[in-house]
Amino acid sequence: MDDQAPDSLIPYDEIVQEALRAVVGRVLGSVATGGGLPGEHHFYITFKTHAAGVDIPQRLIERFPDEMTIVLQNRFWDLTVDAERFSVGLSFNQVPSKLVIPYSAITGFHDPAVNFELRFQATEGPDEGPEPHDPAENDGSPAGAEDGSNVVSVDFKRKK
Repeated sequence: MDDQAPDSLIPYDEIVQEALRAVVGRVLGSVATGGGLPGEHHFYITFKTHAAGVDIPQRLIERFPDEMTIVLQNRFWDLTVDAERFSVGLSFNQVPSKLVIPYSAITGFHDPAVNFELRFQATEGPDEGPEPHDPAENDGSPAGAEDGSNVVSVDFKRKK
C-alpha cells in the first residue's frame, strides 16, 4: 500500500496563501478608512525587499537586502490600500520614506495586541528560512511571538 498522497492538480497552497494575504489587505483597508488603528492594535509586517512590485528607497534595500519588518503603530501616514498592494509613509532615522508593498511580497503579519499572526511562504526562491535581518527601526524592535490560539502558520511544502 502506498502512503504517499497523490500530487494535486489544484494549487491549494497558492489559493490559501492568496486568501490569507487578502486578510492583511482587508485589515489594512479598515485602518485606512477608519482613520487609524483602533485601541492597542499595531502591526509588524515582514516582506521580501526584492519581490516584484516592492518600491522602497534604495538605502533601505541596501540595509535589508532580503527581508524587512516594518511597524505600523504610532508614526505612519498616508496609508493607502488597494486589491494588490498597500503604501505607507514611515520615517527611518528621521528620514521620511514612502513604501509600496504588494501583498504577494509579505511573509509575515503580526498584531501583538491580540496575539494574531500569519506567516506566508516567500513567493520566490528555494524553500529556506528567512535570512537574519536588523530589527525594524521605525517604531522599535518587534516583540517575540507568543504561543496562543490566534497564531496561524501556513507553510505548505510540495513533495517533489
